[in-house]
Amino acid sequence: MSPRSSTPRYTVPGLSTREGGQMIDLLSMRLHSLNDLALTLKHIHWNVTGPHFIAVHEMLDPQTLAVRDMADAAAERISALGGEPRGTAGALVTERTWDDYSVGRADAIAHLGALDLVYTGIIADHRKAAAKAASVDPVTEDLLIEHLRSLELFQWFVRAHLENSAGALTTADAGSEKQAAAAAGPSRTTPAKKTAGTKRVAKKSTAGKRAR
Repeated sequence: MSPRSSTPRYTVPGLSTREGGQMIDLLSMRLHSLNDLALTLKHIHWNVTGPHFIAVHEMLDPQTLAVRDMADAAAERISALGGEPRGTAGALVTERTWDDYSVGRADAIAHLGALDLVYTGIIADHRKAAAKAASVDPVTEDLLIEHLRSLELFQWFVRAHLENSAGALTTADAGSEKQAAAAAGPSRTTPAKKTAGTKRVAKKSTAGKRAR
């Protein structure tokens, strides 16, 4: 459910109240998206496991703080435009158009696979919002562009953990957070049982490699 449309009684100089209302509606969804992202980043921060735990755990805290600052800036812009920023959990859940983050306690890299999809959705919607703002209010557009610089930087930090030696993302074919987590996470295959014969063959092969 999208946020209720609201035309303010007043807005910033140079915009009509109708135009101010358009920007308020646009920023209201960006505010929900950023608040949701901050919660998601903290959820992942608390639920990563595995050998990459500390690296990912500590990488996410600065991102969380930056995203909270973005949400604050968006809310203050809504107020400056004559609107009412709605920052409660109830408003977020009622008005958002996406589901909760779907991965619980999991390997750190698996979480980054899912987080990459989260960032992709937020960045795509931020870009659409910036494009809509461009013809109405360049100040709102500039705010969203400023957000995008950091959001796209943070996604690069995430994707650096997901890139393989060929330069492709391991999650490229994933269509959901859980699929992305499975594609990025460590292999769960059980190693084949070694026999005496297998060991002897392996030794022969190793000797042959050394001879080359």
